[in-house]
Amino acid sequence: MLNLLLWIGIIIVAFWLIGVIFNILGGIIHIFLIIAAILFVIYAIRKSRGRK
Repeated sequence: MLNLLLWIGIIIVAFWLIGVIFNILGGIIHIFLIIAAILFVIYAIRKSRGRK
């Protein structure tokens, strides 16, 4: 019984750590996506101005 509780605890901690890692990675990816979107908008504006 104690062994089962220990395993459940380990699994919960493992899932929590995975969640934290994914949260940090998600934040980094989010920042990169924002930068990419801003660069794309700037590029699109420059291209549209270039045509005129």
